[in-house]
Amino acid sequence: MQQKTKLFLQALKYSIPHLGKCIQKQHLNHCNFADHYYNRIKLKKYHLTKCLQNKPKISELARNIPSRSFSCKDLLPIKQGNEKSFSENMDAFEKVRAKLETQPQEEYEIINAEVKHGGFVYYQEGCCLVRSKDEEADSDNYEVLFNLEELKLEQPFIDCIRVAPDEKYVAAKIRTEDSEASTLIVVKLSDQPVMEASFPNVSSFEWVKDEEEEDVLFYTFQRNLRCHDVYRATFGDNKRNERFYTEKDPSYFVFLYLTKDSRFLTINIMNKTTSEVWLIDGLSPWDPPVLIQKRIHGVLYYVEHRDDELYILTNVGEPTEFKLMRTAADTPAIMNWDLFFTMKRNTKVVDLDMFKDHCVLFLKHSNLLYVNVIGLADDSVRSLKLPPWACGFIMDTNSDPKNCPFQLCSPIRPPKYYTYKFAEGKLFEETGHEDPITKTSRVLRLEAKSKDGKLVPMTVFHKTDSEDLQKKPLLVHVYGAYGMDLKMNFRPERRVLVDDGWILAYCHVRGGGELGLQWHADGRLTKKLNGLADLEACIKTLHGQGFSQPSLTTLTAFSAGGVLAGALCNSNPELLRAMTLEAPFLDVLNTMMDTTLPLTLEELEEWGNPSSDEKHKNYIKRYCPYQNIKPQHYPSIHITAYENDERVPLKGIVSYTEKLKEAVMEHAKETGEGYQTPNIILDIQPGGNHVIEDSHKKITAQIKFLYEELGLDSTSVFEDLKKYLKF
Repeated sequence: MQQKTKLFLQALKYSIPHLGKCIQKQHLNHCNFADHYYNRIKLKKYHLTKCLQNKPKISELARNIPSRSFSCKDLLPIKQGNEKSFSENMDAFEKVRAKLETQPQEEYEIINAEVKHGGFVYYQEGCCLVRSKDEEADSDNYEVLFNLEELKLEQPFIDCIRVAPDEKYVAAKIRTEDSEASTLIVVKLSDQPVMEASFPNVSSFEWVKDEEEEDVLFYTFQRNLRCHDVYRATFGDNKRNERFYTEKDPSYFVFLYLTKDSRFLTINIMNKTTSEVWLIDGLSPWDPPVLIQKRIHGVLYYVEHRDDELYILTNVGEPTEFKLMRTAADTPAIMNWDLFFTMKRNTKVVDLDMFKDHCVLFLKHSNLLYVNVIGLADDSVRSLKLPPWACGFIMDTNSDPKNCPFQLCSPIRPPKYYTYKFAEGKLFEETGHEDPITKTSRVLRLEAKSKDGKLVPMTVFHKTDSEDLQKKPLLVHVYGAYGMDLKMNFRPERRVLVDDGWILAYCHVRGGGELGLQWHADGRLTKKLNGLADLEACIKTLHGQGFSQPSLTTLTAFSAGGVLAGALCNSNPELLRAMTLEAPFLDVLNTMMDTTLPLTLEELEEWGNPSSDEKHKNYIKRYCPYQNIKPQHYPSIHITAYENDERVPLKGIVSYTEKLKEAVMEHAKETGEGYQTPNIILDIQPGGNHVIEDSHKKITAQIKFLYEELGLDSTSVFEDLKKYLKF
């Protein structure tokens, strides 16, 4: 299914830097976040052609292919299917990798972009962009519009599709798994479809139609990971391609969003704390754009439209959390904004969806998920508390004004469909086979008291029948940057670990976004050490409540999460036995002082400016992982880096690894004979993306490292993986 625009909140992820962050796609934390922002997902069962058969990917949205029936009953999980055997003489982890690479198509669905328009469904079939009539979407009766192999790319896939209003053209953005580069193709729809044009390095794009019924394509161009330019193009006899807007401030980035009713195309200009929005009339795209409100430092706002009114999600005013406001479309300035709906404290706005008579808010409050349905005719509000197992939303493609569909997921449970039906005022859930994980595992919502007394939420998973949890291995997850939530989308290997007796703990520390904007503000700039204190408190609280012990505790972090993970290894290494890092940001000081790097200027609001502010420089020195390495005992560390990663350059990771190894060896010499030196492993993966999330080789190496460091039997994890792959 489509992971649609996360209102504009997900746009904060567009400029994720070399330090990066990860996000749901949720893909989303860290690749090009335009990719996540516009990714139209279709879960569809079919036979793959060569270019997809060879693609080493386990979709994080992989799930069963159930019948699409719904009921108002309580949560009904998915049933486990039959199991198959593997050759017994293979090494356990080689079996794991082999199984991942040969998973049957009957058990998993392949994620592809999809969009519905004018009675047709447009999607990827094998290596082709195709369309079929809506009622025939699940059949083999489709029309091939373009063969991706013509682009001469390695394992290409369609990331996003947009159809022109009158269906004369379709545009699709093409990417590859191991690169952030993208190509936008425009195909003319006719009896003989033909590619009309192609554009490199496109981030966001949308169609509108002018007064003369001509299709106009707006798109943003990304250069050196920066998205500052908006272009406008037409095709056919009146072909043109012109730059429409350029953002001059290098700390801002630009993306496009078409309002739900297609009335306005919005140009959104943002950095991490401030935004500015311009409106392009969807009926008169050649007219000058209209400014809603000039950027005000610290004020974020995002815009939807309905019945000549603008609905504005903004943090303006007190408290400085998001609230919903509205104003007439012809008087958009901030002095005309009227308060419409206020969120509770400690609430994260995940998404907003606008309908003819309703506005739906997807919320996270005190670490639990809610849906608020606001009646626009009578200002009524219905708040729906969602199942406690749910940890994340996946937004669904929605062209039906009567229903609001979405999916819920957790790290150990595949997505489950829900639909809110406005006419009935009820939330319906998908019925199907029972998922055994609902009976064999528990999810706990805990809190740890940080050094300053702040309560830090944690989400913990473990097997229901586990005895003596203090003797079980623990895998702690942390991120804590950019106001982004810790990724809690479904991951097959996480489920495998829980099935094998592991405890998983997700620590929602300050600097992330789980409790709203203030939670982020309390963990950035000169408050970054709050996140480190939170992480220490979480691990100590877990141990104190009987969840594992230091000798069985491991930590994992990705990208900017490497800052807190690396800082913990310097300050409290005795809390951990081992750690895995992926594309980690480890040298904050030198990176933020190097303005030649493509995204340093965009990151000043998060980390500070050590080049011009001595206070920022000295504060960064206090926690920067690279700067604080010293001869002492460290946990064993497995680092996965990517050869051509532009967001977290390989050079910095190599420097960190070499310095850490020197400190470890110096400590070993000082300690003398009998000291068990920790393993420091740097695994450099080929490719130019910030992460290849579903690499079987990477997943296998990381799990194998954890088992070996903790001295655990690897046979059981292989058995659990077999069970998982069959449900």
